[in-house]
Amino acid sequence: GEGKGIVSHFGLQGRVNFEVGSYSKALGVQGGILAGSDDVRRHALNHSRSWLLSGSQPPAVAAAQKASIEVLMSEPEHVEKLWNNTNYFRENLQSLGFDTGASETPIIPVMCKESKKAQAMSRELRNEGVMVGAIVFPMVAANKARVRAQMSAGLSREDIDIVLSAFEKCGKKIGLI
Repeated sequence: GEGKGIVSHFGLQGRVNFEVGSYSKALGVQGGILAGSDDVRRHALNHSRSWLLSGSQPPAVAAAQKASIEVLMSEPEHVEKLWNNTNYFRENLQSLGFDTGASETPIIPVMCKESKKAQAMSRELRNEGVMVGAIVFPMVAANKARVRAQMSAGLSREDIDIVLSAFEKCGKKIGLI
């Protein structure tokens, strides 16, 4: 991945009518985006219930969104570090015996199957200072519960090793590995 989204990943630039994205995951700020033609924008503004009932972004949030895009475009080393961190983390989780599913993104699932195990894993990791969300039924199928780790370019190898140690400790305690 190059960190340019699914349209770029599949070489579909200029062949889709609109793109939807989240600022919160890739860019670390609040909000999301719908990019498309004026017709698409007008339709969304006039017919999207969630848009009709929400306010605009505060100016400080809009400025942070703009700045995050500028950094991403002018400093590609962040994307490279993100992928290095992602691959290191995923490979080490797998070598510990965790099932990381089929994800190819910096959002890495650790499959727990049962909702109770996912919730316990999230709680135990939080006690170790690691924040990961439990994704449980009905958000996913009953036997597909997981915790979801989100990698960052801001982490050092030492930071990631600390997180891996916590995953190993908690995974053994919960019975995932």
